[in-house]
Amino acid sequence: MKRTTPRSVRRAFLVALLSVPVIVHLVFHTIAAHADTLDNIAKAGVLKVAVPEDYPPFGSVGPDMKPQGYDIDTAAFLAKSMNVKLELVPVNSANRIPYLQTGKVDLVISSLGKTPEREKVIDFSTAYAPYYQGVFGPADIKVSGPADLTGKTVGATRGALEEIGLTQMAPNATIKRFEDNNATIAAFLSGQVQLIAAGNIVAAAIIAKNPPRRPEPKFVIKNSPCFVGMNKSEPRLQQKVNAAIAQARQDGTLNTMSKKWFGAPLPADL
Repeated sequence: MKRTTPRSVRRAFLVALLSVPVIVHLVFHTIAAHADTLDNIAKAGVLKVAVPEDYPPFGSVGPDMKPQGYDIDTAAFLAKSMNVKLELVPVNSANRIPYLQTGKVDLVISSLGKTPEREKVIDFSTAYAPYYQGVFGPADIKVSGPADLTGKTVGATRGALEEIGLTQMAPNATIKRFEDNNATIAAFLSGQVQLIAAGNIVAAAIIAKNPPRRPEPKFVIKNSPCFVGMNKSEPRLQQKVNAAIAQARQDGTLNTMSKKWFGAPLPADL
């Protein structure tokens, strides 16, 4: 007996078959659109960069009410290397990656460290700045490692690498978490917390402005150079950024910036 296929089934099959090229086109179009961020930057003539505004000397508001700092200068030289205008977008530790993922910015230049978790969702450039997180405090507080934090109060910025690392390293420490770096620094300076978990550069800035509460290094939480963050699957953009960083390292631009903002030359092993 000859088996016949119902007309409705044949029609559905034909519709599905005809839809395949459309679906394939949409998929490849979406991938291409996402992978052409560098072209989009060039067409717009603007590079949108997420930067800190409460984390000197990486980024802060200067006396003239304009952004200033190492990250601001880094964003400026990258925009210049792409021959486009620079648009700075202030962010904090918690929202800088979401701003990138939702297209509010093209790059994140915000003292951003590299972690396995972050590498799952974004890509990174080569390192452009030295950085390490540690615990700092006055000389009269004797601490040499995580075990010595039992019974001590430590201030940390919520979501920052030092807060995450310290939480894992010192479960018995009393960590007081604050929503931004200014609040964390203020808590340390006012004596609300005995110690502060922060970057070495932040500690140096506190020393410069507030010598009575001199935060001496106690121990390192993590050595974490800074990288430029970008969305996944952006090889052309990543290559462009890496080439600009390499040029800035070679011609002395990064070294000049390091001396200007950190008070020390760029480490040779960066």
